[in-house]
Amino acid sequence: MDEALGRTLDAVGPRLKQLRQRQDITLADLAEETGISTSTLSRLEAGLRRPTLEQLLPLARAHGLTLDELVDAPPTGNPRINLRPIACADGSTILPLTRRPGGIQAYKFVLPRGDDNAEPDLRTHEGYDWVYVLNGTLRLVLGDHDLVLEPGEAAEFDTRTPHWFGATGAGPVEYLSLIGRQGERAHIRAAPKPPPSQ
Repeated sequence: MDEALGRTLDAVGPRLKQLRQRQDITLADLAEETGISTSTLSRLEAGLRRPTLEQLLPLARAHGLTLDELVDAPPTGNPRINLRPIACADGSTILPLTRRPGGIQAYKFVLPRGDDNAEPDLRTHEGYDWVYVLNGTLRLVLGDHDLVLEPGEAAEFDTRTPHWFGATGAGPVEYLSLIGRQGERAHIRAAPKPPPSQ
């Protein structure tokens, strides 16, 4: 077997486990959806067994990925990005816009109509976030600040500050997020010239 192919197949197990845990799916649920036994799924995730094509196809379908995305195949030279939305349990959708490892990652988020009386569940993590609202109204709780951002408005902050995002009762919201997980910030390389003095 080709050495690169062997490395790709060896990396599938941990990737399968990460995908399943991120989507909060149990082995039993995944077994029921794919027809693959829980013991086989467990061995695949632990790297004790290499997956076959017959196993990869239903797993890719269950995770909403293409086969290339599931096995994290090396790029083929085709510049088109195959964007695959991630549906979350809370009804929100995340659309990854970048596929490279490391550096600043870009995402589009779509949140369903919110509850104005919802109690925010503030989180912290390493990194830096830049948010831009496309449509709808985004509620951003950032430390002691409770902000409402309208289309065209942006915010940036260190994600070690407790924060929470949500749509308002006015309806769903769409926004872009540039996240530097290691604290990288988006840098503006060019700015418009100021108008000439009169």
